[in-house]
Amino acid sequence: MLRINSRGHFFSFDRPVIMGIMNVTSDSFFDGGKYQGLSATLKHCEDMISGGADIIDVGAFSTRPGAGFVPEEEEAERLIPVVKAVRKEFPNILTSIDTFRQSIARQSVEEGADIINDISGGTFDEKMIPYIGQNHIPYVLMHGSDSLETMHHGNIISENVCETVKQFFENQLGKLKKFGRQQVILDPGIGFNKTIECNFELLDRMERYRIADFPILIGISRKSLIYKTLGVTPNESLNGTTVLNTIALLRGADILRVHDVKEAAEVRILVEKTII
Repeated sequence: MLRINSRGHFFSFDRPVIMGIMNVTSDSFFDGGKYQGLSATLKHCEDMISGGADIIDVGAFSTRPGAGFVPEEEEAERLIPVVKAVRKEFPNILTSIDTFRQSIARQSVEEGADIINDISGGTFDEKMIPYIGQNHIPYVLMHGSDSLETMHHGNIISENVCETVKQFFENQLGKLKKFGRQQVILDPGIGFNKTIECNFELLDRMERYRIADFPILIGISRKSLIYKTLGVTPNESLNGTTVLNTIALLRGADILRVHDVKEAAEVRILVEKTII
């Protein structure tokens, strides 16, 4: 289970953790543009916390297929005011920052963010791993691709996906361990640079890439493996998301990253009843 030491506080969870997604972007694949302005952002955060979120994950750079490039200055302008506001209004909630840039991570941590959620696992910015390692910052290490440009259209993994993901984790963990014991969460990167079949395999076979006692985060909320398989749209993918979140918890996921917090929290309650 998840244990986090941040801002002089120790956060301990004895049940699966719900991470609520807060996109402050105009072009995210599902909720882009829905929460523009601090008042709307804070209201959504409040709703997610009331619904059962343990962590709020804030992102200002959409990584959906075909999304536009966001300059570093623009990402900071979108993100940092939100980090400050969320920390002020909800001082007891854990906040995660969805960024692959070391400078954005540093500014966010300086404003009170607790976790850095890096879709590149430290490969897009060579300064990220040393920064995380030297400061022992809680870090979501996600398996992705070699570059931002090839994230969805590059060398798509079609076989041996669990072994490939585990090897990547071991390599990046080795770099972090040079700086001493770290607080790492592993994310297999479902939906990134993998076939739909491989995405389902990652959901079903977590034991094949789990390393030691590092928590595993699963982010499948309204993703293409759901809506392409069912022949629906992201807006019609809540039911599919709920089914796969249920499977994720039954397979041993420690964290669910979701758009729909209340529904995920209900999944958690019901799954807990089945595994007593």
